[in-house]
Amino acid sequence: MSSLTREEIIKSIVDVLKPLDFVYAMWQCGSAAFGRVDEWSDIDIVVDVEDDKTREIFKYIDTVLESLSGVENYFESPQPMSPGGYQKVYRLKNVSKFLVVEICAVMHSSTNKFLKKEIHGDVFVNFDKDKVTEVMPIDKREFAKKLDHRLKQIENLVKIYGVLVEKELNRHNYIEAFAFYQNFTLNPLIEVLRIKHSPYRYNFRIRYVYYDFPKDIVKKLEELYFIKDGDDLKVKYEETKKWLDELIGEVKKINLEENLNIKSSLKRD
Repeated sequence: MSSLTREEIIKSIVDVLKPLDFVYAMWQCGSAAFGRVDEWSDIDIVVDVEDDKTREIFKYIDTVLESLSGVENYFESPQPMSPGGYQKVYRLKNVSKFLVVEICAVMHSSTNKFLKKEIHGDVFVNFDKDKVTEVMPIDKREFAKKLDHRLKQIENLVKIYGVLVEKELNRHNYIEAFAFYQNFTLNPLIEVLRIKHSPYRYNFRIRYVYYDFPKDIVKKLEELYFIKDGDDLKVKYEETKKWLDELIGEVKKINLEENLNIKSSLKRD
C-alpha cells in the first residue's frame, strides 16, 4: 500500500489547477465539510471553471494523478445535478480502495455549485479567486413551498401506486412485490421522514440517514428494510404503510418554514 496521503493528493490537484486563469475556485464537500473525515472517506472536490472549460481541466488532473501513483480506473459523465457541469471519478493505484477521488467541474455561471451551507455544510475552500464560495442562505419561505408541493406529490403517489405491493403479494410474486415495496412504500417513507427531520436534504433518499435521523428512527428503519421472506414482507409492508400514512398526516400539520429554522443548525453529513 502506498504511503500517499489524502492531503498530498489534494495539494497536488490544487497546485496544478490554481495557476490556471480559467479556474476560479476549488473546495471540498462531503465528510470534509462536516469534520468527519476518516479512513473510509473519499475525496469530494468541486472546481469552478469558465463555462466552456468543464472538460478541459481534466487533462491537467489526469496528468498529476498519473504522476502521483497512476490511475487504475476512472468513470466520467456530465454532472446531472449541476447543468453544464462535468464529473470524473478516479481510483488510484497502490492507494486505499476507499480513497476514491471524485471531481466535479461546475460552470462559473451555474446557480447550483453544492455550496448551500444548509445542505452541504461548511465546505472546505482550497482557493477562491472570485468570491465564488460566498453564497446567500436558502430562502426558507420558497423552500417550504417546495417541500409542501413535494409532500402532496408523495401522498398522491402512494395512494395510486402503493397497491402494486399488495397486488404482487397476492400473486406470490415476491421479487416484484419487494421492488414495489422499496419504490412506493420505503422510499416515500424516507422522503417524508426527511421533510420532518432533515428538510434541507429531503431528496437525499437513504444517503446519510445514520447522521440525519434520530437513532430510534434509524433502528426502526433497519427492521423494515431487512426482509426474511414473503410472509415477512407482507407484515413489514403493512407496518410501513401504517407508519407512512400517520407520518404524512403529522407532517401536513407542521409549519414547514418554521421547521426549516429549527433544523438549520443541526449537524449533518
